[in-house]
Amino acid sequence: MSLRSLTTALTLYRGTSLTLERAATHGGISPAELESGLRSQGVPVPECERASTTERARD
Repeated sequence: MSLRSLTTALTLYRGTSLTLERAATHGGISPAELESGLRSQGVPVPECERASTTERARD
């Protein structure tokens, strides 16, 4: 994961233009990586977004 990929995904998600999963895909990172990046910056991740990330991590 590059810093640019994470920054792109964070910006898209924070701007609420994309869901967590779509922002991560567009940024070239996994939803779990994006969620981790969001949490490290104090950005809340809604439960409905976390559930889809957790399900994907199990697969």
